[in-house]
Amino acid sequence: MKVLLLKDAKEDDSGQDPYIRELGLYGLEATLIPVLSFEFLSLPSFSEKLSHPEDYGGLIFTSPRAVEAVELCLEEDSKTEVWKKSLKEKWNAKSVYVVGNATASLVNKIGLDTEGESCGNAEKLAEYICSRESPALPLLFPCGTLKGEILPKMLKDKGIPMESITVYQKIPHPGIRVNLNSYYSQQGVPASITFFSPSGLTHSLKHIQELSGDNIHQIKFAAIGPTTARALAAQGLPVSCTATSPTPHALAAGIRTALQPQSC
Repeated sequence: MKVLLLKDAKEDDSGQDPYIRELGLYGLEATLIPVLSFEFLSLPSFSEKLSHPEDYGGLIFTSPRAVEAVELCLEEDSKTEVWKKSLKEKWNAKSVYVVGNATASLVNKIGLDTEGESCGNAEKLAEYICSRESPALPLLFPCGTLKGEILPKMLKDKGIPMESITVYQKIPHPGIRVNLNSYYSQQGVPASITFFSPSGLTHSLKHIQELSGDNIHQIKFAAIGPTTARALAAQGLPVSCTATSPTPHALAAGIRTALQPQSC
């Protein structure tokens, strides 16, 4: 059975994308098509803030792109040495909160210890942060232009200071239409399509509707988390599966259940 995942491929240590591997264990043939590209913003300003850990109570990362922004700042400003020698240690003396294991592993690679990674979404992470001691200094939150308002609002309501800085924006992947056309012409209509973000849905839904035609009602739509599921529902699409956590294993198990005959 063929399933389509609207995300870019990321190889793990085994040299294979973990989503393709997990779905393969259930006998599902997954194809990945990227629907988003990213542009980085305000890196000089972010780099300056990273140079002054003494001004902050800690860091919050809710996406891999925000961690990539840190890496770019270190590379472009030749800060890699000073990061290794002193800055990394100073940030590690503070809390570094993250959503999900994928983001946590990237944060670990730049030498920072993380907490909160078992929180599957921003709302759960906000609850976790609120349960901790309130820092006197603001938490630095590098984010995208489309950041959700749940985390900032929950922290504000609890009186936890936070300073957000927009470091990237999502733009449509230039190859969406061509790649989707190619997939449909070669593979046909997939049994399931998974969306990984509301913006990914925005940039791809029209093409999918055109290519699927009347067969769109046969497709089981899946979401990586509750925010994306709400975006699907807002478009009038039935959500057959929302992953219990944003992991390959949870998504694969959810899709398998949704595709079993009794769930029709």
